[in-house]
Amino acid sequence: MDIYEKQLQEEIPEFEESQQPEKMGELDLSSTMSAVKIHGWKQVLGIIAVAIFVIGGWELLIRIFKVPEFVFPAPSAIAVALVKSFHNILPHFLVTLGELSAGYAIGATTGLVLAAVLTQVPYLEKIITPYILLLITTPTIALVPLLMLKLGFTIWPRIIAVALASGPMVMINSVTGFRRTDLAKIALAKSYGATTFQIFTKIRFPLALPMIIVGLLVGGIFGLITAVGSDMVGGKMGLGNKLAYYSSLARMANFFAVILLVSAIGITIWIIFSSIGKKWASWQE
Repeated sequence: MDIYEKQLQEEIPEFEESQQPEKMGELDLSSTMSAVKIHGWKQVLGIIAVAIFVIGGWELLIRIFKVPEFVFPAPSAIAVALVKSFHNILPHFLVTLGELSAGYAIGATTGLVLAAVLTQVPYLEKIITPYILLLITTPTIALVPLLMLKLGFTIWPRIIAVALASGPMVMINSVTGFRRTDLAKIALAKSYGATTFQIFTKIRFPLALPMIIVGLLVGGIFGLITAVGSDMVGGKMGLGNKLAYYSSLARMANFFAVILLVSAIGITIWIIFSSIGKKWASWQE
C-alpha cells in the first residue's frame, strides 16, 4: 500500500502558487451585474430623479433658448416623432435586426470554434493570429462596398460585415478564457485518465465561461455598430439608411428617434448577456 501511494504521488505533478492563473477579477461579468443591480426603493427613486433632471433640464433649456428643432430637438419632439414615424421606421428596424442576428450567429459561432481549436493546437494560432489582428484593426464597414461588388446589392454583404466584426471579438476573449485554467485541475484530471475532450468540456469551458460571455457581449455591440454603419454605406433599408435620410433633410427629431431604437437594441444585448452571466457564471464569485 505504501509503495502504491508513493507511485501515485510521483505521477501527480505539484504546482507552485506562482503557476496558478489569476482570477478573472474585473473581467467577470457577474461582478458587473452585481454592481448595477438595483437595491431598494431609494436607488429606484434616485434613478428616476436623475432621468427627470436630465430630460426635464434638456427640455427646459431648449425652450428657454428657443433652439430650432433642426438644430437640436427637445425630448418631447423626439417622442412625438418616434410615435408618428414608427410605422415607417419599423421595416428598417426589422432589417437591421435581421442583419445583426444572422451575422452575429455566424461570427460568434466561428469565433468560438476557432478559439477552441487554437487552444488545443497552439501552432495554428501563430498562423491565424496575424489575420485576426488584420480584421480587428481594419474598419469592417470599409469592406462593404467591396463585398457589394462581389455579392450584389443584397443583404449578404452587410451580414458578412457583421460576422467579420463580431467574430474576432468572441474569439479573442474566448481564447483568453480557455487559457485561464487551473493547471492543477487539468493535471489531476489527466492523472485519472481524462481525455482531451473531457478536460475541455468539464474544466476548460466552464472556467472560461465568464470570458466567453464577455466576448459574446462585446461582439454583439461591435456587430450592432457595423450593421448600422453598413446600412449607411450600401443599404436601401435599415436603421443606418434612415439615419442618413433624416440627417440629409435636417429632420433631427426623427434622427434622434432612430438613435433611440439603435440604443434600445444595444441595451437589450447588454441585458441578455448580463442575465446569462448572472445565471451561468456567478458561481465563480
